[in-house]
Amino acid sequence: MPGKNLDPSSSPRALLGAELRVARKRAGLSQAELGEPLFVSGSFIGQLEAGIRRMHLELARQIDEILGTDGFFARNCGAAAKSKYPDHFAAAAEAEALAISIREYAPQIIPGLLQTEAYARAIFRAYQPTATEEAIDELVTNRLERSAILDNKTTPLFWCVLDEAVLRRAGDDPKVLAAALRHIAKLIRANRIIVQVLPFSAGFHAGMDGSLKLMAFADAPPLAYVDGIGMGQLFDDPATVAKYTLTYDLLTASALSPSQSLALIESMAEEYENDQHA
Repeated sequence: MPGKNLDPSSSPRALLGAELRVARKRAGLSQAELGEPLFVSGSFIGQLEAGIRRMHLELARQIDEILGTDGFFARNCGAAAKSKYPDHFAAAAEAEALAISIREYAPQIIPGLLQTEAYARAIFRAYQPTATEEAIDELVTNRLERSAILDNKTTPLFWCVLDEAVLRRAGDDPKVLAAALRHIAKLIRANRIIVQVLPFSAGFHAGMDGSLKLMAFADAPPLAYVDGIGMGQLFDDPATVAKYTLTYDLLTASALSPSQSLALIESMAEEYENDQHA
């Protein structure tokens, strides 16, 4: 059985997941068989083992009891659960970093992975108008660190659908939005991301309930994430993920083509740069 505590400096969640896989196989259980007494799916166990999901204390205690691991997972789940992101978003943000593809629908603001520093700062200030500058600085830093996953030239594949409202929602300084749109256009022209704009002319559409993120992984089942004000939910149930995948497919079918979308994004950026927006 696992004997010593994990080193929190060495990707503790991945290490904990690897130890879970070893302990489960030693017990002769499949992922589904371990998940059954825990009232979670085999997919969820697979995501724990891949380091995509966080292991919470109560679950860790139950795993120790089932696998006979002498409190190992309960002792170590704390290090694996630490996150610099809000609780409702932490699991999604950490899964995002391991994804091989990310598909996202953004109905109101530019997705976090595509935001510039000035745009992110304006967004966080709108969310928290009385926060200290230090608090806003920390939020902005964490958001920009997330976007570093796009520094890799090919992985993850990032494909997003932006509602036209995203292109037209400017703050106090229109040039902040202009620069953010130019940043997106630059990534498109570098063939790093795929972007489609869902125009107002599309009318009612499949994504009117809110934002959506779909993530696929090399060695774990896919996930879907939906969120609202101060809340979010991550889904691994295959039927639910399939439903949200269809939603995303319908959105791309209603959206402008990538080339038409790029033309609109650059046109809107020029309007904001010249303060000609309506």
